[in-house]
Amino acid sequence: MKKLNCIIVVLSLCFFSGFSQTEPEMGYGKGYRINFNDDGTKYMRFISWGQFWAQYNGDAPDGTEKLSLSVRRARILSWIKFSDKFSLVTHFGLNSLNGNNTSPLGSQGSNADATQLFFHDFWGEYKVAKDFYVGAGLHYWNGISRLNNQSTLNMLTLDNNRSSWSTIGLSDQFARHIGVYVKGKLGKVQYRFALNEANRNTLDNDGTPRDVGTATVYRGREVLGSDEAGKVIQGYVDVNLLDQESNALPYKVGTYMGSKKVFNIGAGFFSHPSGVVLPNGEGDDVLLFAADAFYDAPIGDNGSAITAYATYQNNDYGEDFFLGPYATGNMIYGHVGYVLPGDKTKTRFQPYVAYSTRSIDAIDDNANQFKLGANIFFTGHHSKLSFDYTNDKVGDGDATGVFTVQAMIFL
Repeated sequence: MKKLNCIIVVLSLCFFSGFSQTEPEMGYGKGYRINFNDDGTKYMRFISWGQFWAQYNGDAPDGTEKLSLSVRRARILSWIKFSDKFSLVTHFGLNSLNGNNTSPLGSQGSNADATQLFFHDFWGEYKVAKDFYVGAGLHYWNGISRLNNQSTLNMLTLDNNRSSWSTIGLSDQFARHIGVYVKGKLGKVQYRFALNEANRNTLDNDGTPRDVGTATVYRGREVLGSDEAGKVIQGYVDVNLLDQESNALPYKVGTYMGSKKVFNIGAGFFSHPSGVVLPNGEGDDVLLFAADAFYDAPIGDNGSAITAYATYQNNDYGEDFFLGPYATGNMIYGHVGYVLPGDKTKTRFQPYVAYSTRSIDAIDDNANQFKLGANIFFTGHHSKLSFDYTNDKVGDGDATGVFTVQAMIFL
């Protein structure tokens, strides 16, 4: 334990010794921006962020490393506004770069698992009318829930609830589909709907039998040669009962730290007809839907704030489908965070707790996860240190506990 504490201290000093703890929390504004005209209506904006992990798993099997270091995310995003009507978003980077998937020369080469740069988003958008837009490309205008549209810049918990990114690698490329979408506002109601292509290559399209249950396999657009299997329909609608959130970009904020007073109630769905193959060779539909609520508000005038979120999700991936965080059944998830009182221009502390329970039809049992952690904000989300302990238990299996430290920089 002493060794682990020393590692945490060293990481903290290395990543944050150069940051002022008295700089205003949003001192970096809106990133680097180039204006193409005098009134600033045509511009290009850049943002970049990195998240660095040290993770300790005391329950790792004998003979495997208990401590791992990784680059969790390295991203660059540009947003170009050609006019009031046209915009283009380009977002690329990498995820989970570690000692197992780096490559000797920075390319895949002989390492088929090498993680390198790829496009996360690339879409163009046209403003049809006031508060109504149409777009196309590789996009993140997702359905189901707020967490399925989560930004990785400002999460409350150290990372998103994995099971809420409900289609990663099954029908999409890292939570993004190629397709067309519409988005807009009607009073206090915001909406997003999309018609997308499904992946041909999915996480389990080799048909390998699962360890439990039947071998229902997600085959994306290849299932049975069916035309229906190639398209996905999804959408999400939420009512902004208090302050109105921006929908200029699809990424939902995880915590405002009390800078806004937000209370939203939403619901969404994901439909993929004939998206899976059952053990008898027949196709089956995939249908997910969820309802959720999000609250973020200051508490009094002492700098404290609360963030709370809860969701119920019904998952039908086909009969007895079970692949890690994806499983046919139901899920209930919630988290709460509290910004401690203090000067908003100085270092701020935000402890949090999260819990989820998932029913898994394939094993006729539940998977439960408990998270306890805290964020230390040096300059808001622009520079922060996060600590997280996660305890997982699936069915009758042994519980596993993992402790993670994350250092994040966002400019």
